[in-house]
Amino acid sequence: MTHRPFWTRRRLMQSALSVAALGAAAPARAARLVRTPRQTAGPFYPDSFPLDSDNDLVQVEGREGRAQGTVAYLSGRVLDDQGRPVAGALVEIWQCDAHGRYHHPRDRGGRGQDPDFQGYGRTVAGDDGGYRFRTIKPVPYPGRTPHIHFAVSGAGLRPLTTQMYVAGHPLNQRDFVLNSIRDPQARASVIVPFVAAPEMEPGAVSATFDIVLGRTPPV
Repeated sequence: MTHRPFWTRRRLMQSALSVAALGAAAPARAARLVRTPRQTAGPFYPDSFPLDSDNDLVQVEGREGRAQGTVAYLSGRVLDDQGRPVAGALVEIWQCDAHGRYHHPRDRGGRGQDPDFQGYGRTVAGDDGGYRFRTIKPVPYPGRTPHIHFAVSGAGLRPLTTQMYVAGHPLNQRDFVLNSIRDPQARASVIVPFVAAPEMEPGAVSATFDIVLGRTPPV
């Protein structure tokens, strides 16, 4: 399967420099890292994977249209509990489309479905632990605040499933899944700001979500 390079070389270099700077700071802040809390995978983890399962959920291979919604460039790093990057970790995401509907046969909410949204994607963390996705800014799902599901797995790792939320969204205050995280620091660690990113593409936003695993992998 062909993976489309959705960032230019210049942008990739800028991202690499940013990750390198964060990596240099990691030892100093390792003791203050907050482990990413475990959360439910929900009922809509794919029961079969789409033919196109790369890290660009906005453009489905073989289709001319682009996903509805606000394009979001999502990046971050996978770290161990000592602040060291975890290379080679498999990072998966899945979320509802701009209509609030998952591409899953059990989601029969009667809402429209966007056929140009991939709904699920995966990528492998680089040597620096970095990962990147091009997706859409999450929208509310009936009964839920906007969120993106994450799963991280790999050799020697205890698999982690969690969710990422949009900072400042009013539904956060009453979302039962988010507020089931009792530790305020852990809860804050999965709420991230989305900021305007016109340098990526017109109208796009970006967000950074680092994932801290609950134990140190073998070395």
